[in-house]
Amino acid sequence: MSVRSTSILIVDDEAPIREMVDFALSADGIACVGAATIAEAEARIAKAPPDLILLDWMLSRGESGLDFMQRLRTDGWHGAIPIIMLTARDSSPDKVAALDAGADDHISKPFSPSELKARIHAVLRRCAPGSAKQPHNGETITVRGLHLDLRTWRVTADGKPVELGPTEFRLLHFLMRHQERVYSRSELISYVWPPNTYVEERTVDVHIRNLRRALQAAGRREVIQTVRSVGYRFSAS
Repeated sequence: MSVRSTSILIVDDEAPIREMVDFALSADGIACVGAATIAEAEARIAKAPPDLILLDWMLSRGESGLDFMQRLRTDGWHGAIPIIMLTARDSSPDKVAALDAGADDHISKPFSPSELKARIHAVLRRCAPGSAKQPHNGETITVRGLHLDLRTWRVTADGKPVELGPTEFRLLHFLMRHQERVYSRSELISYVWPPNTYVEERTVDVHIRNLRRALQAAGRREVIQTVRSVGYRFSAS
């Protein structure tokens, strides 16, 4: 994905935040669109889906960005859009809750423009279908009725769609390409996340849990196995 063609939706009820982010990102040629409410964000997404969403946790009138993200992740058309949560919450449980709900990253307010831009570029790199971490876009893999298609970035189980976030998709793809081999959390971070990106090992557990939850709904939870004190593997048997 070319940075020059990147579009970002900023969902935040504070106009100064939207303006600051827009100003900071415009220097990198990133086009920003703002939304103060969930309804406005939904309209923006329906009209022109962005490449990434910056989403505030708590919006005005009691609207929850976390709830909106969870709904968006079940959207067959827009569920794979990368999302970075913007929030004043800085505790470890809150960070885990954001990742567990489907966020690709989490950044606490106040934040510096340089940190924000670095996080955005890191998420876009690892979510881009054509990134160095991805194989040729024409690849398809089918195991036990579970079908993964890189051309469309879709997963089906017995022909029925399996809804995955971008990180869960990449994890599943990597494990399906290396069936039966056990990978530690640090190895998965090295292979699935982009270079020079700091990811806690606990984050891997969160995304594995999300992946299992999606596969369980499709009757395939058992394909992702935990090897105690070692890591995870995809079982084809």
